[in-house]
Amino acid sequence: MISRGAIVLCACLVLGSSQAQTVTAVPDELEGVGVTEHLGRMLSPELKLIDDNGQQVVLGDYFDGQRPVILSLGYFRCPMLCNLIWNSLVDTLRELEWTAGQEFTILTVSIDPKESSTLAAAKKESYIRSYERPSAAAGWHFLTADQATITELATEVGFDYRYLQEQDQFAHTAVLFMLSPQGKLVRYLYGIAQEPKTLRLALVEASEGTIGTAFDRVLLYCFHYDSKERRYTPAAMALMRVMGAITIAALGSLLLVLWRVDRRRKKKKAATDAR
Repeated sequence: MISRGAIVLCACLVLGSSQAQTVTAVPDELEGVGVTEHLGRMLSPELKLIDDNGQQVVLGDYFDGQRPVILSLGYFRCPMLCNLIWNSLVDTLRELEWTAGQEFTILTVSIDPKESSTLAAAKKESYIRSYERPSAAAGWHFLTADQATITELATEVGFDYRYLQEQDQFAHTAVLFMLSPQGKLVRYLYGIAQEPKTLRLALVEASEGTIGTAFDRVLLYCFHYDSKERRYTPAAMALMRVMGAITIAALGSLLLVLWRVDRRRKKKKAATDAR
């Protein structure tokens, strides 16, 4: 039987918007739960965390200047929402040719200060096995922290959650935070599941040119992230400019080919007339 707390955790998905919102008839458990975007903010690299090996690390250890970072906040004993988010993330990751630890990094940070590195390690083992790419263990990190650090990190990314003491659970929003290789907040991806194309473009955008092909960057120029649609949608003017440039280039190439054909024809005619 699903508890009332679990239903609350699932229901809080409706608050996955670009700004914290007030929704009519919001359950008491969801008051104050949401996301306030802080795009462009640099996260504090000195925040102290515990990794899944029980070692103390700092957040800046994961910003190498080369790989973008997917940050997820949740808790490992979550009965519903967190597992749905992470299971869906694995499903999407399996459809990408890029792999965690190579082209990008994933940080999964617990918002429950009572959770241990032992629990984090067990959760990591489960998801790496599901991911079916063992090398990703070097690039997907499950982290814990004390309450002060959790509060500071959640505040920096604008992640407003609530601890429900009666249910001993947390109410929070389904969201992934896309960070640059230097630790800057670049994009918020809302909802339980992300389309492979959406996650790929978000990684390209967050990478600031360090990953992806030239075609990926052209696509990113032509598409913008629509938080309501929860995906990248065509940006009309940019798309028109690119299509116009392609049309001009194609027309120019055609005219060049026709000019060369005509030139050869004239040379051949001149040679024939000279005989």
